[in-house]
Amino acid sequence: MTFPKFPMVAAMAGMIALGACTNPNGSILASSEDPNQRAKNGALIGAGAGALIGALSESDGNRDTGALKGAVIGAALGAGGGALLDKQERDLRASLGNDRVTINNTGDRLIVTLPQDILFATGSSAVRPDLVRDLGAVAGNLQAYPNSTIQVIGHTDSDGEAAFNQQLSESRANAVSSVLLNNGVAPGRIQAFGRGEAQPVASNLNPQGKAQNRRVEIVILPNAS
Repeated sequence: MTFPKFPMVAAMAGMIALGACTNPNGSILASSEDPNQRAKNGALIGAGAGALIGALSESDGNRDTGALKGAVIGAALGAGGGALLDKQERDLRASLGNDRVTINNTGDRLIVTLPQDILFATGSSAVRPDLVRDLGAVAGNLQAYPNSTIQVIGHTDSDGEAAFNQQLSESRANAVSSVLLNNGVAPGRIQAFGRGEAQPVASNLNPQGKAQNRRVEIVILPNAS
């Protein structure tokens, strides 16, 4: 009985890419230990996707070769994209002057989280004047790195009626989007959404958790080259 070679080769391609994420002793490095970890993670993700695409684009007899070629190409593209995202993150951190604004680099996107309490007065969707400057810095960064799509997503806690929270989250996402647009970001790049109380990141049973759930996220998604 014979077994297809593609799963084995795809797995080998993944192991090759995983080697890019390890130190010389073979242990996986945490991002705090290696400033290039996001680029290496991008290489790993790219290798896996490239292996699958390469295999599917070949005939049955050539799937193993296609998977390996796809892994190599995908790893190179993924590493380049990860390195660019790292640079954008560093530039954005340098331009922001508010330590309550957080930036999370997942390796394939940047998530800029702005707590509602510093953005809006209670029940309001008007951006506070002092936060317009920080959003202007985000807009400048987005213009410096134009090859991305931006999702602006509003979130609330669970206090009040769900329908009101949904509407408020949409209004706040649109308000933040308007500031970005007014600071020169192209309209075609921005998508605004409200998620209401549906996607909490902490418990809604205590004030600290509710404060974390009241937020606007600016998600920066690099476009495929």
